Amino acid sequence: MSDIRLSFKEMCSRFDVTPRTLRYYEYIELLQPVREGRSRFFGPRELARMTLIMRGRRFGIKLEDIRQWLLIYENHGTSAQMQAFVNMADRQYAELQEQKAQLEQAMDELMALRDETAAALTKG
Repeated sequence: MSDIRLSFKEMCSRFDVTPRTLRYYEYIELLQPVREGRSRFFGPRELARMTLIMRGRRFGIKLEDIRQWLLIYENHGTSAQMQAFVNMADRQYAELQEQKAQLEQAMDELMALRDETAAALTKG
């Protein structure tokens, strides 16, 4: 795996992100590719980080939280990072539960209003 080296374009393709997204992740220091002239190459470390970034985004975790979480590994190691992930996951799960409850309420209200409107049409 240590021989993996992806170009900028290959990295975008592998993770299905736009060049703008990848450049932004570099800008906010989530990724640090090796530069050779104007070219950038992504090795195993960057691939692993991008996998974690994409997973975190899928769960709705903010980029700054992901960045801080990745720094924990560099500064304190795996165990501290794993504990931080448990805490972050607990917070995010609670937030998703709240969003789910709000969506269900909105869906119920929408269907009730739809049903009232449909009933008014048939009376009408």
